[in-house]
Amino acid sequence: MQHDSSREDSSLPGEWPSSALGQAFSQILHRFTSQESRRDKDRNAALRDLSALMEGTDCDRLFEGSGTSLRGMPEMLGQVVKAVEKYAAPPKEQEGKSAGHSEVAEKAAAVGLLFLKLLRKVEAAKNLVYPAWKTSLRHLAGPIYIFAITHSLEQPWTSPRSQDVAGDVLALLLQVTECSSVAGFLHGENEDEKGRFTVIMGLLKPDLNKESWKNNPATKHVFSWTLQQVTRPWLNQHLERVLPPSLLISDDYQTENKILGVHCLHHIVLNMVLYHALFNHLYTPEHNLIQAVLLCLLDLFPVLEKTLHWKGNAARPSTHCDETLQLILTHMEPEHRLLLRRTYARNLPAFVKRQVPGLLGCCTLDFISLVLGILSVRHLKRLERVIIGYLEVYDGPEEEARLQILETLKLLMQYTWPRDPSLTPEPVKSALLEAATECLILLDHCSQGQVKGLLAKISQSCEDSKVLNCIRKVQQVSEDLYTLRFPTPNPAPQVWRDPTPSPSLLGTKGWTRRPCEQRWRYSSSLVPLGQRAGKPA
Repeated sequence: MQHDSSREDSSLPGEWPSSALGQAFSQILHRFTSQESRRDKDRNAALRDLSALMEGTDCDRLFEGSGTSLRGMPEMLGQVVKAVEKYAAPPKEQEGKSAGHSEVAEKAAAVGLLFLKLLRKVEAAKNLVYPAWKTSLRHLAGPIYIFAITHSLEQPWTSPRSQDVAGDVLALLLQVTECSSVAGFLHGENEDEKGRFTVIMGLLKPDLNKESWKNNPATKHVFSWTLQQVTRPWLNQHLERVLPPSLLISDDYQTENKILGVHCLHHIVLNMVLYHALFNHLYTPEHNLIQAVLLCLLDLFPVLEKTLHWKGNAARPSTHCDETLQLILTHMEPEHRLLLRRTYARNLPAFVKRQVPGLLGCCTLDFISLVLGILSVRHLKRLERVIIGYLEVYDGPEEEARLQILETLKLLMQYTWPRDPSLTPEPVKSALLEAATECLILLDHCSQGQVKGLLAKISQSCEDSKVLNCIRKVQQVSEDLYTLRFPTPNPAPQVWRDPTPSPSLLGTKGWTRRPCEQRWRYSSSLVPLGQRAGKPA
């Protein structure tokens, strides 16, 4: 049975215990919940009276059982504790304002001391073998838990003292309920124990709907923190309780709420399966949100693709990982904001690694050499454009984006190179060697000639004529073609454009300019410098 926290008839005779103690608690409850007693001065006085009443009452009277027509002291205490927890809650968020946080922390410290007294009474009742303490604890545990989590986390409305008191409340609550951890408190210490997660979610539910979830700024944090404590298999039965609030928070216009919601969805994903709710967040150009979403998706893909089976004689179907990588590459190409470029580049190597199939269990060993390159090759053209475009642009002193793009290039070269040369036709080998040569040229330029020095050592012991030819081409192009140097970038992290190549190089096929672009681009088709083409328009 649920009761409105704003009720004004909480002291009606016959509804609550008719004893003097019951009437006293009923009056205090009325002072906390009635409209005419909403002033802090009145409720502060009610809190002091409640503390004195609780301290002067013996356990046998405080936890007396209920009669057939009365709710009894256990439920009465539960209603009082709920009202007091609401009294200590932070006020509704107002943008740009943080007034009242110190007052909230002071209230929380006072309420925490009151809850410590009450829990010690419960502990004493346990030791004196009063059977009604279990009934009382069922009504007290939920509101006290919400209070403890609200004020033990570091938040704008907490202070070191209020956090310490709330932490003591949580520790004593676990002791009284005989739980070794918060997770055990929520889902039960063993299979036979039900746990209190359903009760907690029932208390939070009125403050987690579309109209009310911002009235109490602590509610979303209590929900998120509590959700993280419940893992599989216990979370499976609570999907209808935890999914709607997570989606509601992640769908907010404020980025910090989006990130909090994504973290909730991430936890649910690790214990259940969700994809589309996360995928849609990739369209929001916020680097912190994109980072949270990509980390979540990378953990999700093994779960989604675990049951997929690929037979070598059929085309491999597109997966969620393919779809996500395709969207990421689409966003990466035109992106000019440095924070987003770094975020995309930071996660790209992990996506390329995911493309190395975990689906090979159904393939024979003879077929593996053909399979290893396929999963990345289907994205290779777009990856090539992204790699070249990102290597061309200065990324600040730490060069995070360039370093991650070079890592991606290294992985691509490892995963797409054929394992068994006998299975590769000669034209394909030539194309691969040419592509590898171009990669080495770019790497040599980015490393300021270090690759050329390493290749000089290899050429002394290498006997393969094709490899030697590749090394000579890298050394020649590094010396001749790249006499056209890119301008030294400014120290400030900003995007700069390439200058027009020197007239002596305009005739080579390597340098082109698309009609829609203002910069010259080095294409993937290298030709000897002696060959000249028509001057570009």
